[in-house]
Amino acid sequence: MPDILVQYEAEIWVSIGETFIMVGASLGAAILLGLPVGTLLFLCRKGEVIENRLVFTVLNLLVNIIRSFPFLLLVVFLIPFTRLIIGTAIGTTAAIVPLSIIAIAHYSRLVEQSLLDVPKGVMEAAISMGASVKEIVFKFLYVETRSGLVLGLTTSIISFISYSTIMGVVGGGGIGDFAIRYGYQQFKTDLMIYMIIIMIILVQLIQFTGTTIARIIDKR
Repeated sequence: MPDILVQYEAEIWVSIGETFIMVGASLGAAILLGLPVGTLLFLCRKGEVIENRLVFTVLNLLVNIIRSFPFLLLVVFLIPFTRLIIGTAIGTTAAIVPLSIIAIAHYSRLVEQSLLDVPKGVMEAAISMGASVKEIVFKFLYVETRSGLVLGLTTSIISFISYSTIMGVVGGGGIGDFAIRYGYQQFKTDLMIYMIIIMIILVQLIQFTGTTIARIIDKR
């Protein structure tokens, strides 16, 4: 191990831990809220089982607005809201708020797109068998799109890692923040390069894992 990594080993592990906390919270928000929101967007579309123009318009507008924000500006814009619900706008815990919000919007759109790829015949078959909305979602839609949902989640996680590098502006920490503070600002280019390599390896592992799982569960 290079001497500079040994020198900063403790700080590096702390920054990796902070990244996992931020990305883990974002992942939880994407699954627990992004998946239902994306599903509702699909179900409320014109011609779908619970068509509701008002609900679709409101959700679609909110998702579009959040996704259209440059993430750094979204972080700054949400500082008062973050301070209101967390009690502070600084630190890893505070960073979870904007990350979770962008995670919900990001993954909900990917979920909607995956569900739109479901053949119309599948929906027609489910309805003809008298399936309830819950049964249509869990026994037909999610089964048909499970591979796409996993790939979408994999793509989202990689985006969350990228977003987490920006959280240094609110003291969120993480690998990216460490690379900037200790590598770039202190002119330790080799340390910054090592941190970039760590992030590349992390992203490659996530992509490989997600692609492998998607291939295994692909029913086609």
